[in-house]
Amino acid sequence: MDGIDEVFERQRPRLVALAYRMLGSRQDAEDLVQDAYFRWVRAEGVEHPEAWLAKVVSNLCLNELGSARVRRESYTGPWLPEPVFTDDDPVELRDTVSYALLTLMERLTPAERAVFVLKEAFGYSHREIAEFLDLTDANTRQLHSRARRRLGDRARFTPSAEEQKRLVERFLGAALEGDMTGLTSLFAADVTAWADGGGRVRAALRPIAGRAKVLRYVLGILRQLEDAELVVTELNGEVALAALRDGELFTVTLVEFGAEGVAGLRTVLNPEKLRLLGRRLSHS
Repeated sequence: MDGIDEVFERQRPRLVALAYRMLGSRQDAEDLVQDAYFRWVRAEGVEHPEAWLAKVVSNLCLNELGSARVRRESYTGPWLPEPVFTDDDPVELRDTVSYALLTLMERLTPAERAVFVLKEAFGYSHREIAEFLDLTDANTRQLHSRARRRLGDRARFTPSAEEQKRLVERFLGAALEGDMTGLTSLFAADVTAWADGGGRVRAALRPIAGRAKVLRYVLGILRQLEDAELVVTELNGEVALAALRDGELFTVTLVEFGAEGVAGLRTVLNPEKLRLLGRRLSHS
Protein backbone atom coordinates (compact mmCIF):
# COMPACT_ATOMS: atom_id res chain seq x y z
CA MET A 1 0.00 0.00 0.00
CA ASP A 2 1.36 3.42 -0.99
CA GLY A 3 2.24 5.95 1.69
CA ILE A 4 0.66 9.37 1.90
CA ASP A 5 3.55 11.02 0.03
CA GLU A 6 3.33 8.57 -2.88
CA VAL A 7 -0.44 9.11 -3.18
CA PHE A 8 0.02 12.89 -3.21
CA GLU A 9 2.88 12.90 -5.70
CA ARG A 10 0.77 10.94 -8.17
CA GLN A 11 -1.82 13.71 -7.96
CA ARG A 12 0.61 16.66 -7.93
CA PRO A 13 0.88 17.27 -11.73
CA ARG A 14 -2.90 17.32 -12.07
CA LEU A 15 -3.29 19.59 -9.04
CA VAL A 16 -0.69 22.07 -10.31
CA ALA A 17 -2.42 22.04 -13.71
CA LEU A 18 -5.74 22.78 -11.99
CA ALA A 19 -4.35 25.60 -9.86
CA TYR A 20 -2.50 27.17 -12.82
CA ARG A 21 -5.67 27.29 -14.91
CA MET A 22 -7.49 28.86 -11.99
CA LEU A 23 -4.82 31.45 -11.13
CA GLY A 24 -2.82 32.11 -14.31
CA SER A 25 0.40 31.89 -12.27
CA ARG A 26 2.58 28.78 -12.16
CA GLN A 27 4.52 30.02 -9.13
CA ASP A 28 1.31 30.68 -7.18
CA ALA A 29 -0.07 27.32 -8.34
CA GLU A 30 2.95 25.42 -7.03
CA ASP A 31 2.87 27.30 -3.71
CA LEU A 32 -0.83 26.60 -3.31
CA VAL A 33 -0.44 22.89 -4.09
CA GLN A 34 2.29 22.72 -1.45
CA ASP A 35 -0.20 24.22 0.99
CA ALA A 36 -2.64 21.47 -0.02
CA TYR A 37 0.08 18.91 0.73
CA PHE A 38 0.43 20.18 4.30
CA ARG A 39 -3.32 19.77 4.74
CA TRP A 40 -3.14 16.31 3.19
CA VAL A 41 -0.56 14.99 5.63
CA ARG A 42 -2.71 16.13 8.55
CA ALA A 43 -5.94 14.63 7.17
CA GLU A 44 -7.37 11.35 8.36
CA GLY A 45 -9.77 8.87 6.84
CA VAL A 46 -9.71 10.22 3.25
CA GLU A 47 -11.46 7.60 1.10
CA HIS A 48 -11.11 9.29 -2.28
CA PRO A 49 -7.79 11.20 -2.48
CA GLU A 50 -8.29 12.62 -5.99
CA ALA A 51 -11.67 14.17 -5.16
CA TRP A 52 -10.52 15.33 -1.69
CA LEU A 53 -7.43 17.05 -3.09
CA ALA A 54 -9.31 18.59 -6.02
CA LYS A 55 -11.78 20.09 -3.53
CA VAL A 56 -9.02 21.46 -1.30
CA VAL A 57 -7.10 23.00 -4.22
CA SER A 58 -10.27 24.45 -5.78
CA ASN A 59 -11.19 26.22 -2.55
CA LEU A 60 -7.67 27.47 -1.94
CA CYS A 61 -7.77 28.89 -5.49
CA LEU A 62 -11.10 30.60 -4.83
CA ASN A 63 -9.62 32.31 -1.79
CA GLU A 64 -6.52 33.34 -3.74
CA LEU A 65 -8.54 34.64 -6.70
CA GLY A 66 -10.44 36.99 -4.41
CA SER A 67 -7.27 38.68 -3.18
CA ALA A 68 -5.64 38.46 -6.62
CA ARG A 69 -8.49 40.46 -8.13
CA VAL A 70 -7.84 43.28 -5.67
CA ARG A 71 -4.11 43.24 -6.49
CA ARG A 72 -4.76 43.25 -10.24
CA GLU A 73 -6.99 46.33 -9.99
CA SER A 74 -3.91 48.33 -8.94
CA TYR A 75 -1.51 46.51 -11.30
CA THR A 76 0.57 48.79 -13.54
CA GLY A 77 -0.53 48.26 -17.14
CA PRO A 78 -2.16 45.11 -18.56
CA TRP A 79 -1.97 41.96 -16.41
CA LEU A 80 -1.06 38.83 -18.38
CA PRO A 81 -0.82 35.22 -17.16
CA GLU A 82 2.56 33.68 -16.41
CA PRO A 83 3.63 31.77 -19.56
CA VAL A 84 4.67 28.16 -18.99
CA PHE A 85 5.98 25.04 -20.65
CA THR A 86 3.20 22.47 -20.70
CA ASP A 87 5.13 19.30 -21.53
CA ASP A 88 4.88 18.20 -17.90
CA ASP A 89 1.10 18.71 -17.79
CA PRO A 90 -1.09 15.62 -18.02
CA VAL A 91 -1.47 14.92 -21.76
CA GLU A 92 -5.27 15.07 -21.69
CA LEU A 93 -5.17 18.64 -20.35
CA ARG A 94 -2.74 20.28 -22.76
CA ASP A 95 -5.43 21.60 -25.10
CA THR A 96 -7.05 23.61 -22.27
CA VAL A 97 -4.15 25.91 -21.41
CA SER A 98 -4.00 28.28 -24.37
CA TYR A 99 -2.76 31.73 -23.46
CA ALA A 100 -5.69 33.46 -25.14
CA LEU A 101 -8.17 31.44 -23.07
CA LEU A 102 -6.31 32.11 -19.81
CA THR A 103 -6.41 35.81 -20.63
CA LEU A 104 -10.12 35.70 -21.45
CA MET A 105 -10.86 33.96 -18.16
CA GLU A 106 -9.82 37.14 -16.34
CA ARG A 107 -13.33 38.35 -17.26
CA LEU A 108 -14.90 35.79 -14.96
CA THR A 109 -15.71 35.98 -11.28
CA PRO A 110 -13.73 33.56 -9.09
CA ALA A 111 -16.74 31.22 -8.80
CA GLU A 112 -17.39 31.30 -12.55
CA ARG A 113 -13.76 30.58 -13.28
CA ALA A 114 -13.61 27.69 -10.82
CA VAL A 115 -16.73 26.05 -12.26
CA PHE A 116 -15.61 26.64 -15.85
CA VAL A 117 -12.14 25.13 -15.29
CA LEU A 118 -13.43 22.14 -13.33
CA LYS A 119 -16.07 21.41 -15.98
CA GLU A 120 -14.36 22.30 -19.25
CA ALA A 121 -10.75 21.32 -18.52
CA PHE A 122 -11.13 18.53 -15.98
CA GLY A 123 -14.50 17.09 -16.95
CA TYR A 124 -16.02 16.98 -13.48
CA SER A 125 -19.79 16.68 -13.35
CA HIS A 126 -21.98 19.46 -11.98
CA ARG A 127 -22.76 17.24 -9.00
CA GLU A 128 -19.03 16.78 -8.25
CA ILE A 129 -18.31 20.50 -8.70
CA ALA A 130 -21.19 21.40 -6.40
CA GLU A 131 -19.68 19.17 -3.74
CA PHE A 132 -16.19 20.62 -4.23
CA LEU A 133 -17.38 24.23 -3.93
CA ASP A 134 -20.23 23.74 -1.43
CA LEU A 135 -22.84 24.85 -3.96
CA THR A 136 -26.02 23.34 -5.31
CA ASP A 137 -26.13 21.55 -8.63
CA ALA A 138 -28.35 24.38 -9.95
CA ASN A 139 -25.77 26.98 -8.84
CA THR A 140 -22.95 25.28 -10.73
CA ARG A 141 -25.03 24.97 -13.88
CA GLN A 142 -25.90 28.65 -13.70
CA LEU A 143 -22.27 29.67 -13.10
CA HIS A 144 -21.06 27.47 -15.96
CA SER A 145 -23.65 28.92 -18.35
CA ARG A 146 -22.78 32.47 -17.28
CA ALA A 147 -19.06 31.81 -17.74
CA ARG A 148 -19.56 30.49 -21.25
CA ARG A 149 -21.63 33.57 -22.16
CA ARG A 150 -19.03 35.95 -20.72
CA LEU A 151 -16.22 34.24 -22.61
CA GLY A 152 -18.21 34.49 -25.84
CA ASP A 153 -17.29 32.65 -28.99
CA ARG A 154 -13.85 31.23 -28.28
CA ALA A 155 -13.55 29.58 -31.68
CA ARG A 156 -10.30 30.65 -33.33
CA PHE A 157 -8.43 29.68 -36.41
CA THR A 158 -5.70 27.45 -35.02
CA PRO A 159 -2.87 26.50 -37.37
CA SER A 160 -1.01 23.25 -36.80
CA ALA A 161 2.12 23.41 -34.65
CA GLU A 162 4.27 23.27 -37.80
CA GLU A 163 2.31 26.08 -39.44
CA GLN A 164 2.46 28.19 -36.27
CA LYS A 165 6.23 27.81 -36.18
CA ARG A 166 6.51 28.69 -39.87
CA LEU A 167 4.35 31.81 -39.40
CA VAL A 168 6.28 32.95 -36.33
CA GLU A 169 9.58 32.47 -38.16
CA ARG A 170 8.19 34.46 -41.11
CA PHE A 171 7.10 37.17 -38.67
CA LEU A 172 10.52 37.24 -37.02
CA GLY A 173 12.38 37.27 -40.33
CA ALA A 174 10.28 40.11 -41.76
CA ALA A 175 10.64 42.10 -38.53
CA LEU A 176 14.43 41.71 -38.36
CA GLU A 177 14.77 42.69 -42.01
CA GLY A 178 12.46 45.68 -41.61
CA ASP A 179 10.20 44.21 -44.28
CA MET A 180 7.14 46.42 -43.78
CA THR A 181 5.19 44.78 -46.58
CA GLY A 182 5.90 41.30 -45.27
CA LEU A 183 4.92 42.24 -41.72
CA THR A 184 1.76 44.01 -42.86
CA SER A 185 0.68 40.92 -44.78
CA LEU A 186 0.98 38.78 -41.63
CA PHE A 187 -1.17 41.01 -39.39
CA ALA A 188 -4.94 40.91 -39.19
CA ALA A 189 -6.57 44.33 -39.58
CA ASP A 190 -7.69 44.28 -35.92
CA VAL A 191 -4.44 42.90 -34.48
CA THR A 192 -3.84 43.96 -30.85
CA ALA A 193 -0.65 43.98 -28.77
CA TRP A 194 -0.46 43.83 -24.98
CA ALA A 195 2.66 44.20 -22.83
CA ASP A 196 3.00 43.25 -19.16
CA GLY A 197 5.85 44.98 -17.38
CA GLY A 198 4.09 45.09 -14.02
CA GLY A 199 5.67 48.45 -13.22
CA ARG A 200 9.06 46.75 -12.99
CA VAL A 201 10.07 47.08 -16.64
CA ARG A 202 9.12 49.78 -19.10
CA ALA A 203 6.16 48.62 -21.20
CA ALA A 204 3.09 50.01 -22.96
CA LEU A 205 0.44 50.78 -20.33
CA ARG A 206 -2.50 50.21 -22.65
CA PRO A 207 -3.28 47.72 -25.42
CA ILE A 208 -2.17 48.82 -28.89
CA ALA A 209 -4.77 48.10 -31.55
CA GLY A 210 -4.77 48.20 -35.34
CA ARG A 211 -2.34 47.03 -37.98
CA ALA A 212 -0.48 50.33 -38.45
CA LYS A 213 -0.01 51.04 -34.74
CA VAL A 214 1.07 47.48 -33.92
CA LEU A 215 3.50 47.53 -36.84
CA ARG A 216 5.21 50.66 -35.46
CA TYR A 217 5.20 49.15 -31.97
CA VAL A 218 6.84 45.91 -33.14
CA LEU A 219 9.55 47.71 -35.08
CA GLY A 220 10.29 49.89 -32.04
CA ILE A 221 10.57 46.83 -29.78
CA LEU A 222 12.88 45.04 -32.20
CA ARG A 223 15.29 47.97 -32.21
CA GLN A 224 15.72 47.29 -28.48
CA LEU A 225 16.48 43.62 -29.15
CA GLU A 226 19.40 44.04 -31.53
CA ASP A 227 21.87 42.44 -29.12
CA ALA A 228 19.46 39.72 -27.91
CA GLU A 229 19.24 36.04 -28.77
CA LEU A 230 15.78 35.31 -30.15
CA VAL A 231 14.46 31.77 -29.74
CA VAL A 232 11.29 30.24 -31.16
CA THR A 233 9.88 27.90 -28.53
CA GLU A 234 6.55 26.43 -27.36
CA LEU A 235 4.66 27.83 -24.39
CA ASN A 236 1.10 27.13 -23.27
CA GLY A 237 0.87 24.62 -26.09
CA GLU A 238 1.55 27.32 -28.70
CA VAL A 239 4.55 28.68 -30.56
CA ALA A 240 6.15 31.67 -28.82
CA LEU A 241 9.18 33.93 -29.15
CA ALA A 242 11.67 34.27 -26.29
CA ALA A 243 14.41 36.89 -26.02
CA LEU A 244 17.56 36.27 -23.97
CA ARG A 245 20.49 38.55 -23.21
CA ASP A 246 23.70 37.00 -21.85
CA GLY A 247 21.75 33.79 -21.35
CA GLU A 248 19.06 35.48 -19.22
CA LEU A 249 15.43 35.50 -20.34
CA PHE A 250 13.97 39.00 -20.30
CA THR A 251 10.90 38.90 -22.54
CA VAL A 252 8.47 36.40 -24.05
CA THR A 253 5.89 37.05 -26.75
CA LEU A 254 2.99 34.68 -27.38
CA VAL A 255 1.39 34.95 -30.79
CA GLU A 256 -2.33 34.45 -31.33
CA PHE A 257 -3.58 33.61 -34.82
CA GLY A 258 -6.90 34.45 -36.43
CA ALA A 259 -8.31 33.61 -39.83
CA GLU A 260 -6.73 36.79 -41.27
CA GLY A 261 -3.29 36.32 -39.75
CA VAL A 262 -1.66 37.38 -36.49
CA ALA A 263 -4.55 38.53 -34.28
CA GLY A 264 -2.72 39.19 -31.02
CA LEU A 265 0.73 39.67 -29.53
CA ARG A 266 1.03 39.25 -25.77
CA THR A 267 4.44 40.18 -24.41
CA VAL A 268 5.52 39.42 -20.86
CA LEU A 269 8.42 41.48 -19.51
CA ASN A 270 7.69 41.36 -15.76
CA PRO A 271 10.73 39.47 -14.40
CA GLU A 272 8.61 37.89 -11.65
CA LYS A 273 6.61 36.08 -14.32
CA LEU A 274 9.69 34.93 -16.21
CA ARG A 275 11.70 33.51 -13.31
CA LEU A 276 10.57 29.86 -13.54
CA LEU A 277 10.57 29.93 -17.32
CA GLY A 278 14.05 31.44 -17.41
CA ARG A 279 15.45 28.68 -15.20
CA ARG A 280 14.01 26.08 -17.52
CA LEU A 281 15.29 27.77 -20.69
CA SER A 282 18.78 28.27 -19.26
CA HIS A 283 19.05 24.51 -18.64
CA SER A 284 17.65 23.42 -21.99
